[in-house]
Amino acid sequence: MSSEEPTAGRAADGADRSDGPDGPDGMNGSGTTGGDAADATAGRRTRKRALLAGLRWTSLRLRLVVVFGAVALTAAVSASGIAYWLNRESVLNRTQTAALKEFKQEMRDKAAQLPLRPTQAELEDTAQRMARSSAGFSVVLIGERAEDKPVAGVSDQDRFTLDDVPRSLRTAVNDRQKVTSGNKSPYHVFWQRTERGQTPYLVGGTRIVGGGPTGYVFLSLEQEREDLNALAWSLAIATSLALIGSALLAQAAATTVLKPVQRLGHAARQLGEGKLDTRLRVSGTDELADLSRTFNNAAASLQKKIDDMSAREESSRRFVADMSHELRTPLTALTAVTEVLEEEADTLDPMIAPAVTLVVSETRRLNVLVENLMEVTRFDAGTARLVLDDVDVADQVTACIDARAWLDAVELDAERGMMARLDPRRLDVILANLIGNALKHGGSPVRVSVRSVGGELVIEVRDNGPGIPEAVLPHVFDRFYKASASRPRSEGSGLGLSIAMENAHIHGGDITAANAPDGGAVFVLRLPHEVSEDFDDEDGPGDARGEGGEAL
Repeated sequence: MSSEEPTAGRAADGADRSDGPDGPDGMNGSGTTGGDAADATAGRRTRKRALLAGLRWTSLRLRLVVVFGAVALTAAVSASGIAYWLNRESVLNRTQTAALKEFKQEMRDKAAQLPLRPTQAELEDTAQRMARSSAGFSVVLIGERAEDKPVAGVSDQDRFTLDDVPRSLRTAVNDRQKVTSGNKSPYHVFWQRTERGQTPYLVGGTRIVGGGPTGYVFLSLEQEREDLNALAWSLAIATSLALIGSALLAQAAATTVLKPVQRLGHAARQLGEGKLDTRLRVSGTDELADLSRTFNNAAASLQKKIDDMSAREESSRRFVADMSHELRTPLTALTAVTEVLEEEADTLDPMIAPAVTLVVSETRRLNVLVENLMEVTRFDAGTARLVLDDVDVADQVTACIDARAWLDAVELDAERGMMARLDPRRLDVILANLIGNALKHGGSPVRVSVRSVGGELVIEVRDNGPGIPEAVLPHVFDRFYKASASRPRSEGSGLGLSIAMENAHIHGGDITAANAPDGGAVFVLRLPHEVSEDFDDEDGPGDARGEGGEAL
C-alpha cells in the first residue's frame, strides 16, 4: 500500500467556524486566528473650596484626571488586547500544531499499516492504540469493508464519534485535490475549532494517500482556555493598576500645575474683596512664575490708582464739607436779614420789592443746597447713621404732608397701626422728596398708598402728570440731573431724589421709578419692617429736608 505523508493545507470553503477556546473561529489550514489661626482657617477654607471645585465636572483638576485616565485606559486596554491576542494565538497554534503533528505521525505509523479493507475491529484497535499513545485526544478511523460500504472505528464511543465531525470538515478532508508542482499531495490535514456544551475542542482530519482509512482527531482545549482566562484576568488587573497609577499621576500633576493657579485665584478673590496689598510669592522662571509676576504688577498698579483715586475723592469730599460748613455762617446771617426784609416787603418801594423777593427765595434755595451738600457728604464719607424708632407709618406720612401744607393736593391710602422700626427723620426726607417731586412735575392729585407686602413696607407715590420720558428714567436718581436742559436754573438743585435713594439704601431698602400704564409717574419705596442694625446718628438729626423733587 503506497502512501504519501499528509501535510497541513488550507481550510475548505464553507467550513464551520468557532473561536477557539473562547468562541467560534474560522477553520484555517495554516492554524492562525484573529487584544496661623486665621491663616490656618483661611487655608482650610481654601482647601475645602479647592476640593469641592475638583469634584465639579467643569473643574480643570477633574478634566486633567479624566484625560490622564482615558489615555492610560486606552493604552492599557490596547496593550492588554494585543498581548492577549498574541498569547492566545501562540497558545492555540502551539497546541494544535503539536496535536496535528502527533496525529499525522500516528496516521503514518499505525493507520497506514491497516489493510485496504479493514474490519471494524481492526479500525477500533488501531484508533485505541493511537489515542493511548497521544496527548489525550480521541480518534475516529473510517475505512471500507467493500466499495461504498464504510466502516468506522472509534477510540472512545462516549467521547467522540463520526457524528461529532462537522460536515464541512469531512467534505474538505475527502476532497481530492489536483496534484501540481505547487501541490504535491491530493489530500491534506484540515482542522477546525468548535464547541460542545461549554467546552472548546479542536477537530482535525486527514486521509491516507494512495488508499487507506480516513482519520479524525478530537482534542479538548479546556486547559488552554483556562490558561487564557488566567492571562485575561492578569491583564485586567494590570490595566486596573495602570488606570489607578495614571489617576495618581494625574492628581500629582494637577497638584503641581493647579496649586499656583489656586493661589492665583485666592489672591484674585482677596484683591476683589479690597485687600489691595495682596501679592503672590514668585519662584522659578516658568510660565506660572511669569503669570504671578504679571498679577503682582497689576495689583501694584491697581493699588496705586485706587490710592490716588481715594485721595482725590477724600480731598473732594473734604472740600465740599468744608465749603458747606464755611457757607453756613454767612447763610445764617443772610437768612436772618431776608426774614426781616420779607416781613417789611409790603412797606418797601414797589421798584425794590421784586428784588427783595428774589433775594429771599434765592437765599432759601442756597440754604437748602448747602444742607443737601452736607447730607451728601455724610453719605459719601460713610458717617450717616440711623436713629431707629418704632413708627406708625400712616401717622408719619400724614405728618410729612401736613407739615408742608399738601393735605389738599395729596390723597392718602394708609391703614393706621402699621408699625415699622426705622429712622423717622430720614423717612420724612424720602417722603418729602417723592411727594414734592410728584406735585411739582406731575401735578395733583398725588396718591400715596402704604401697604405691607411679603415682610416689606411698600409706599407708592403716584402723580397725575404726563409721566417721565423713557430717556430720563435711568437717570432720575442721579445727582444734579435735570430732565430738561432748557431750565438749568430751577428751584431745585438736582439732589433731592438722590438723597432720598441714599436714605432708602441706608435702611436696606430701595426706590424704583416707572410710568403707570394709564399715565403718570409712579415711585415705589420699599423698606424692611425691621432694620437689623441700630446705629446712633453721629451727626445728629441735622437739617436735611426734601426739596420737593428738584431732581427732575
